Amino acid sequence: MEDKKEKLPSTNINWFPGHMAKTRRQIESDIKLVDIVIELLDARIPMSSQNPDIKMITKNKKRIIILNKADLAEERENDRWINYFKNSGITALLCDSKSGRGVDKVESTIELLMKDEKEKAIQKGRTGKIIRALIVGIPNVGKSSFINRISKRVNAEVGNKPGVTKQKQWIRLENNIDLLDTPGVLWPKLEQETTSLNLAYTGTIKSEVIEETEVAYNLMKRLLNDYKKNVVETYKLENNIVEEILSNTGLEENERVVEVMNLIGKARGTIIKGGNVDFDRVSKLILDDFKNGKLGKITLEKAN
Repeated sequence: MEDKKEKLPSTNINWFPGHMAKTRRQIESDIKLVDIVIELLDARIPMSSQNPDIKMITKNKKRIIILNKADLAEERENDRWINYFKNSGITALLCDSKSGRGVDKVESTIELLMKDEKEKAIQKGRTGKIIRALIVGIPNVGKSSFINRISKRVNAEVGNKPGVTKQKQWIRLENNIDLLDTPGVLWPKLEQETTSLNLAYTGTIKSEVIEETEVAYNLMKRLLNDYKKNVVETYKLENNIVEEILSNTGLEENERVVEVMNLIGKARGTIIKGGNVDFDRVSKLILDDFKNGKLGKITLEKAN
């Protein structure tokens, strides 16, 4: 690991599994059936988790942005993102699908945005108009958990692996609102390395696509720059030792990051024969801790 490069071997990820191509075509067809689009984003990476293809497909529809997993992101950054979308003319809400926080505001927001259309329908003698909403989002953004919360049920298939939800389904809510769920879909080509890494940190891109040790290394580099206190407190490291490593000009930046990861490995007992740190295990540990919020509230993308 001493020769670990600062960047990933490739800045482009070209992949578009058949089921994702099929889902995109289905969304293009289903968009004609709905009145409003609800897009779930990861509050820690709002831009990286926004599928540009879906944004284009749904551009002529009313939209609500759900910043999901808001409990894992910094509160002040959450507020800034809400204002960012508001200034862009888009209604955005903060949600934590696991606890249910914020989910109760979604139905009333749908009704508010569709108020004029409902009144026009009533004037034409069409009472009880069904509002149809399409839910979209990339894999692992928490759509199934969100749907379970908003529909007050527990039978949608949920898992922490990307793409667990596989079938299209309509869900009837109160107040004559129908939700159309779709599988998570990514876009054909990830050109920005930062976007690719952000998606890998949050578990959207599987470890088979980008090597886990590379992902953990790059995440730790980010955290040491912006959230060093979180790292020190989470792994109960000696702050002066971490500072000494990070200020050691005799080491390259990648070597400094690796040294801190070695400290974490020793602190958590990921030791193999010979007393060396098992880098695969410590990499998985760091990524799991980030995904599960054990490293504290972290926002990797800041609102402008």
